[in-house]
Amino acid sequence: MASKLKCLVYGFAFAVGIFSFKAAIAQTPSPLEEWQYSSGIQLQRLFEPTVPKWQVELGLGSQFGPASDGLKRYRVQGGPAIDIRYKDIAFLSTGEGLGANLFSFRHISVGGAITYDMGRSPHVDGRDLNGLGTIHPAPELKFFATTVISKSFPLTLRLDIRKQFGASFGYIGDVGAYMPMPGSSRRFAWFFGPSVTFADARYMNTYFGISHTQAASTRYSFYKAHGGFKSAGIGVSANYFLTPHLILNLDAAYDRLLGSASDSPITQTNNEEALSLGAIYKF
Repeated sequence: MASKLKCLVYGFAFAVGIFSFKAAIAQTPSPLEEWQYSSGIQLQRLFEPTVPKWQVELGLGSQFGPASDGLKRYRVQGGPAIDIRYKDIAFLSTGEGLGANLFSFRHISVGGAITYDMGRSPHVDGRDLNGLGTIHPAPELKFFATTVISKSFPLTLRLDIRKQFGASFGYIGDVGAYMPMPGSSRRFAWFFGPSVTFADARYMNTYFGISHTQAASTRYSFYKAHGGFKSAGIGVSANYFLTPHLILNLDAAYDRLLGSASDSPITQTNNEEALSLGAIYKF
């Protein structure tokens, strides 16, 4: 049994050069787990003796998910999918942003990136957010660390923290884990894992709080959100090689809002699902 699993893992190593990608849409808030943007990258470092100088992947993708955290209304968004990596140093990705690995080894990597939050329009739900104002798009500075346990047990652990410069001016982060599942091979690779998202009071109040001014102009009462856990969920990411260069990607995620996000008067449902589908060409 152990040798069979080992063969699966080694066969999977040929596929980890592909990276889960997302359309150029809002990164946060989103039910998709943060680790789904980069699943497989740390495993590539572990299993492949040398990382190619350039890795370029271009395509198109779409996502079906909540119009905003806590809303029952869903919508479809789409756009380009881009993932360009230079050696094991720098990357440009619609999922991970523009960044670099500050320290990168076989089992662990630490780095930073500039990413973005698309904010929230008061008209996104057509009614329930009227009077709450616009949360404008804002850049984010992200720091992340990823490690994988071992070749024989390729469980990958990831931590990221993002600081917004605009929008809430707050902090939001994730702790997640994933690993390749049985059945992964040279043509097909899939991952599964849980994730927990946390945020400070500034972030939570921006997205889930009701100020005195907002309470005076809406049907909501004043509500002060507190920092802490925002949500917990699970994600599945699957990639299938139609040809050595053409890849289909499918991602699915479920999140449940927690704490102040769950108790907010804005929140219509604590359960959120998202589905992302795309096609990508690996040069």
